[in-house]
Amino acid sequence: MAQTLHKLITFDEFVAWYPENLQQKYELHDGVIITMSPPAGLHEEITGFLVRKLSVESDPLNLPYIFPKTAFIKPIENESAFSPDVLILNQPNLVNEPLWKKSSTVTQAASIPLVVEVVSTNWRDDYFIKLARYEEIGIPEYWILDYAALGGRRFIGNPKLPTISLYSLVDGEYQLSLFRGSNRIISPTFPEFNLTAEQIFNAGNI
Repeated sequence: MAQTLHKLITFDEFVAWYPENLQQKYELHDGVIITMSPPAGLHEEITGFLVRKLSVESDPLNLPYIFPKTAFIKPIENESAFSPDVLILNQPNLVNEPLWKKSSTVTQAASIPLVVEVVSTNWRDDYFIKLARYEEIGIPEYWILDYAALGGRRFIGNPKLPTISLYSLVDGEYQLSLFRGSNRIISPTFPEFNLTAEQIFNAGNI
């Protein structure tokens, strides 16, 4: 479970404080430092598998996308900094990002075609906090990969099953599509993506 350090700080203070220990991951939520739990093995397999497959999708289309490992997303009007499990950046727009060179941080929807969170025990952060913030920023596409069916029934249904929640931005609001089992993922960003929810959750080992 994520731990919280209860001292309100600014984003600039968070960046200056951030340790160089890459074994530990932190985020800033409304001025509060959150110590993230170490991910489980399957969590990392799913993340690595998805990055590989999305990279393959990008190349034939000659899309100018990069997949940074440690970059932050910062809402403009908020003292927060999120470090997604998978972040795709539109490299040409990074010249317009005021925080990119100094702190590897993006703030503009034009820089972020797609972001993915793989759910762990702090599932409420993904379904409540980050969903709202990513929508406010205007990120076109947000995936929540809930491989252990930890999310609330209001989000993934009843009975609770491993689910991919895909939120796509339409007229400034997220519209939700759910994918389970043999459902093929239908992505506005990658319309030729040809993987099912089951293949992703098993990290290709089926």
